[in-house]
Amino acid sequence: MNGARIYTKEMQDKVLAPGLYLVATPIGNLEDMTLRALRVLRQADKIACEDTRQTQKLLNHFGIQTPTISYHLFNEAARAEELTAELKAGARIAVVSDAGTPGIADPGAQIAAAAIAAGVQVFPIPGANAAIAALIGSGLAAESFAFHGFLPSKQGQRRSLLEALARGQQTHVFYETPHRILEALADVAAIFGAGQHVVVARELTKLHEEFLRGAVAEVLATLAGRAQVRGEMVLLFALDEPAAGAQTATIREAVAGLMRAEALSEKDALKRVARERGMGKSELYREFQRERGKK
Repeated sequence: MNGARIYTKEMQDKVLAPGLYLVATPIGNLEDMTLRALRVLRQADKIACEDTRQTQKLLNHFGIQTPTISYHLFNEAARAEELTAELKAGARIAVVSDAGTPGIADPGAQIAAAAIAAGVQVFPIPGANAAIAALIGSGLAAESFAFHGFLPSKQGQRRSLLEALARGQQTHVFYETPHRILEALADVAAIFGAGQHVVVARELTKLHEEFLRGAVAEVLATLAGRAQVRGEMVLLFALDEPAAGAQTATIREAVAGLMRAEALSEKDALKRVARERGMGKSELYREFQRERGKK
């Protein structure tokens, strides 16, 4: 694609207003770069980048020569202060992440908040976003969803977050890394059962884009059977409400049933039953011990 050819005279003549521009960039396929994003990046005074080397490849492809400056997790606070001072003086600054939409699991929110507090106009320039692309291609309900960013890397924190998720029609959306996806799926299976329906979207918009849909145990087995798991991942699922009459069994019977059927530990089975019955873990454990004492 020749980026210079699609940059029309009409676009070139349109003056870019002072302010902060949060510019979405492609997550893999360069054809997802919008005409508006090209104009903003070309006319901005400078571009704040998560990784200047990564962004330079994009700029070179489209023949854009705007100066760049680093703006990443480790210098975000100091750089936000510096950039806000320039914005207050009338600068036109674009912010981009390595791929996708700034501020969504990437730097961008802090400079946006600082600019707004300083009375500077903030312009969102929409475009590619992995979470939304995965959601609309997942086959899951998209009317109500919750984006949770990346799952915690530590198992205890990850399981605590999963256990606290709301049930119902809402679709839960997570980012996950290739080296942690198997652990994440194993925790989903342990907490919600091997039959929990999940979708894993991998390498979105790229040559090897893939959607894995099915029971979490099946998706886990598919990925575990590969020599190497590659590509950024989006994990999606919705949690059903407990079935009517599901609480007719005693807590002790429900726990024992889960331990037999799904080989869960007593601790994990107790957590599952507490979540399904809408009870606090301490409250359920006390009742469990009371029932056990009646045997």
